[in-house]
Amino acid sequence: MDQSAPAHPFNADQAEGGTAPGKPCDKDGVLLERDNTDSDAARSPQRSDTDWHPFKDRVSFETADLLYRKEQMSAGNIDALLELWGASMLPHQDVAPFRNSTDLYQTIDSAHVGSVRWQSFEVSFSRAAQPSGNREVPAWMNASYDVWYRDVREIAKTILANPAFTKSIDYGPVKVINKDGQREYCNFMSADWAWGQADTISNYANSDGAAFVPIILGSDKTTVSIATGQNEYYPLYASIGNIHNTTRRAHGSGVVLAGFLAIPKTRRRYNDDLKYRKFRRQLFHTSLSRILRSLKQYMTSPDVVLCGDGHHRKVIYGLGPYIADYPEQTLLTCVVQHWCPICTANKDDLDGPGALLRSQEHTELIVSAYQLGELWNEYGIVGDIVPFTNDFPRADIHELIAPDILHQLIKGTFKDHLVAWVGDYLDAKHGKTAAAVIMSDIDRRIAIVPPFSGLRRFHEGRGFKQWTGDDSKALMKVYLPAIHGYLPQQAVRAIRRFLEFCYIIRAEVHTPQTIGRMAESLRRYHQDREVFRIPGVRPGGFSLPRQHSCTHYEDRIYAFAAPNGLCSSITESKHITAVKEPWRRSNRFEALGQMLLTNQRLDKLAACRTDFQSRKMLEGRCLPPIPRPNRRANSAAAEHRPEPEPPASNAARDGDGSSSVVTMSTTRQTNYPLDATALGRHISCPELPDLIRRFLFYQLNPRSTISGANLSLEACPPFHNERIQVYHSAHAEFYAPSDPSGTTGRRQELIRATPYWRKVAPRHDCVFVNRDSTLKGLLGMDVARIKLFFTFRYRRRLYPCALVHWFARQGTAPDDETGMWIVQRRYHTDGTTPFTSVIHLSTIVRAAHLIGVCSEDYRVGEDEFEHTSLDRFDRFYVNKFADHHAFSLLDFE
Repeated sequence: MDQSAPAHPFNADQAEGGTAPGKPCDKDGVLLERDNTDSDAARSPQRSDTDWHPFKDRVSFETADLLYRKEQMSAGNIDALLELWGASMLPHQDVAPFRNSTDLYQTIDSAHVGSVRWQSFEVSFSRAAQPSGNREVPAWMNASYDVWYRDVREIAKTILANPAFTKSIDYGPVKVINKDGQREYCNFMSADWAWGQADTISNYANSDGAAFVPIILGSDKTTVSIATGQNEYYPLYASIGNIHNTTRRAHGSGVVLAGFLAIPKTRRRYNDDLKYRKFRRQLFHTSLSRILRSLKQYMTSPDVVLCGDGHHRKVIYGLGPYIADYPEQTLLTCVVQHWCPICTANKDDLDGPGALLRSQEHTELIVSAYQLGELWNEYGIVGDIVPFTNDFPRADIHELIAPDILHQLIKGTFKDHLVAWVGDYLDAKHGKTAAAVIMSDIDRRIAIVPPFSGLRRFHEGRGFKQWTGDDSKALMKVYLPAIHGYLPQQAVRAIRRFLEFCYIIRAEVHTPQTIGRMAESLRRYHQDREVFRIPGVRPGGFSLPRQHSCTHYEDRIYAFAAPNGLCSSITESKHITAVKEPWRRSNRFEALGQMLLTNQRLDKLAACRTDFQSRKMLEGRCLPPIPRPNRRANSAAAEHRPEPEPPASNAARDGDGSSSVVTMSTTRQTNYPLDATALGRHISCPELPDLIRRFLFYQLNPRSTISGANLSLEACPPFHNERIQVYHSAHAEFYAPSDPSGTTGRRQELIRATPYWRKVAPRHDCVFVNRDSTLKGLLGMDVARIKLFFTFRYRRRLYPCALVHWFARQGTAPDDETGMWIVQRRYHTDGTTPFTSVIHLSTIVRAAHLIGVCSEDYRVGEDEFEHTSLDRFDRFYVNKFADHHAFSLLDFE
């Protein structure tokens, strides 16, 4: 339940003395005096707050953004819409914002901000190396390959100049110390690699006060259409390490499309040709070296750039981590498949002792001493290719491989390995026929998991072919309870330990303590996975590159801080907006050129929006608010009009950004009785008036020490004709930067209590209720199911409330096998009457996800569904894997 304590950062100059990195300077690179850095004269002049260039006004900008970016409307439909718009304006002697689609496109193209132009170069196979005589020359040798790119230096300058990033950027390395005196590894510049680079840079001439800007790269092939001929593209993305992790993950302008690498293709007969394979590798490295060459000059001497706060700064660039999946990592490091790109461990025993970390120096020494065949077979080195990083100072590709949570852990170890091993284990132990029956029941268990905010549904279990990263993430959340009882405890514990390892890894902030817990979870996983070392599953052991990569996460966290800021899910999500959607908008003929133009226009629109927002030109709505009719003139309409209620804040979760806020939805439900007695009968809870009176006693007497069991109803205040308003949902907002949450790190979810959800059945969600925030896990919280959301006024004070049915915790610690707390429905002494209460909305922390506990002989029936699951079971796992915020709330170690 504990949240990260407020931490105190300090930077390089505070630690070592000297001028702070990233100190403002003038446009010639002369550092400004400390007293002058905040003056308006020291800043670059800003445009007027009435200058909408290249648009005429706000309406024209919002129209262009809506039609081109949000709706992705075709040119023909834009023409039709603008024609109708223009016709409607004729009686008013006015015109539409644009004449036609061409006018709209030209306006966007004329924007000066956000423009890094596209360039290209051509690469081909060396003529001197082609076969001589009459031998056939493969087509790929005669072909030329175009590489399109944007100047990465200009991209970095554009990101630095973005005013949206001014509060989420570090211009130099920082050290963050929490209140317990532990160092925190959170954003990229808070880790050791940035400090080592800064130490080296400090020795360069004219580097005093210069900011260090690491260039983060990522690349991965993506397919835009399988049905029309396997259309593949090879996008390259660029970011900088200075912006904070939440910004890089959530802000579209924090990661920029930098280029499209060439994909050479040939007939199948040449796929394994040594020359062809070498050419593909060399084409990749040569292209990257060419794309990045504009940076090289400024990796040892400062470049003066304009930053988002209006100041100029000296910056020195460096090549930072490279985001890539395992095949891409071997290509980057010139390492043979099945070997580790980071250490020298033998491919047949990757987790064995004695492996050294790879380095450029070590590789060059080995290459100079051995033949190519020996390098390939004995050291896993592709000896005839030189990595692109060798062309740049302070760059060693083996040090720059970023940890890849998505492909190494989620898709790789969990989905491709552990889930497959479970099926193989059941086959080996029970035979294929009996195993198929068990797997079918596991699928049914997954299918009836109760709904939860943000949880992907598996209506048929795992039975579908096209798996995405989101599918694998969703399965991780619900898989463990589904297999309980069908596998030995050691196998269940192995999967539990690996899931815990993954969730600890995804934390936004790491300390030596969390890193130690992560290492311990991995150690226990390695012990427990031995249960799968049987014939038919993994008789040969576990020398698997993606699982082996877990052993390097500790070092990578110390080097690069929290791995979720460098995960390939960032670049994969960028595929949608940068590649797939632009391709769909093209006419499919020579689509790349159209995709480049689409991306350039999208960048310009995004830059315009940021520019206008920084000048406070987009506040409020385009259309002024329409005055509401007189409430007294129509009291009946006023009675049912939605009205926002004041937020109920969970004061127990205070601290920097960690408090949760629960607010009632704005829509009042009108088909409920307005008095407590009738409402109680309506919802089959006749004791509701008494529960409200008991609730009011503790609200009016907050220091009372009388327990609920000893509180007599006569001591409670009366509650007669007060009007009650019913709601079907409430909104919870809380600080969850490790989950999808936007740039602020705050996440919202909807808690439902509705009698008719999706026109199928009632839905009554469960919640965590705060009791004592100083205690861990469910020792400091209770779990309850919402029966009703309602508000009422008593003595002129508004009370937002919830009627809840309580669950009782089993034991004082989580279940040893699954690591999850277990609760069961709570009843009065007669065993049938639900134990209910009315609670204040401010005591609710957030929604809780419960999954029914299946006994070993229990089989899920065909008449069981996700909307009946909470009613069919008596005991439930409190799902700590529902998301990373729930994992931290329920943490007990």
